[in-house]
Amino acid sequence: MTGYFVRRFLLIIPTFIGITLLVFAITRVVPGGPIERLMTQVQLGGETGSLHRSQGGGTLSDEQMEELKRYYGFDKPMLSSYVIWLKKVLQFDLGLSTRYQDPVWQIIKERFPISIFYGLSTLVLTYAVCIPLGLAKGMYHGSTLDSWSSAVVFLGYALPSYVIGIALISLFAGYWDMFPLGGFISDNYDEFSAWGKAKDIFSHAVLPLIAYLAGSFAVTTLMMKNSLMDNLSADYMRTAAAKGLSRSESVRKHALRNSLIPVATSFGSNISLLLGGSFLIETIFNIDGIGLLGYEAIIERDYPIVMGILVISSLLYLLGNILSDICVALVDPRIRFGGGHGA
Repeated sequence: MTGYFVRRFLLIIPTFIGITLLVFAITRVVPGGPIERLMTQVQLGGETGSLHRSQGGGTLSDEQMEELKRYYGFDKPMLSSYVIWLKKVLQFDLGLSTRYQDPVWQIIKERFPISIFYGLSTLVLTYAVCIPLGLAKGMYHGSTLDSWSSAVVFLGYALPSYVIGIALISLFAGYWDMFPLGGFISDNYDEFSAWGKAKDIFSHAVLPLIAYLAGSFAVTTLMMKNSLMDNLSADYMRTAAAKGLSRSESVRKHALRNSLIPVATSFGSNISLLLGGSFLIETIFNIDGIGLLGYEAIIERDYPIVMGILVISSLLYLLGNILSDICVALVDPRIRFGGGHGA
């Protein structure tokens, strides 16, 4: 098993290079980059700063264009520029934002607390609610609880999270004025007491968390229910019942652990939510997290921030896949990676 995980960790390197190289190449060919946007601003007569100021009043000279290409790193072939960028990443340097002119790592780091709050809250609430609910639906399949909860689950599965977010903010924040329209905290947050600050964060977080939970809530609940029902019909459950164990004892001692295997398989992929967030949900609720930062960076063609977020999210996703394998091995002792055989 150790050899298997060593190989998985080593595979992170070529996979990471492939992901970042592909996106880096796209940023080089997609129209509307920082130079094109600056040229448009010059033609419209906007202020561009002393470094990029046009001498002709509406156009940029060839010398200025070359200076801009050197400034933004577009003066070298794509592969050479990628190698230079990768070397900087290995030195924990994600470059400078073309929009803010600040270090990318500093900009991303400022959004960490907000993204971790929503990501961790979503992760904990999803498993804390979905696993017990899936168990109850599986054990009492066809009951009133199963029917009513299935209606809610399928509604959340059918509607995209951003649609639920728009509906929530329109009704509960706009029409009924029960929650704030958006943001992470109020403008006068510093004036509140400790209890007031906690309530303020909670009131701002309720609607976004419901939108975050909608999709993953449905998938995880149905996954848990279907897995449990498969195990309830297995031969070992009939054997446990023949030995005198009650239904609840059979589930707790035998079926529960086996039913958690599919849930454990998807656990690692959810780790990327801790920082990635959701572009659309953070935009709808105006949450200044990494999701909104990434959305604005794409719109503004701020490629250093786009690549910086890609570095963090891709590494989290690749490490999360390995964590999923570890969780499966912990839940199911029969699993032996690397060609081994279970007992």
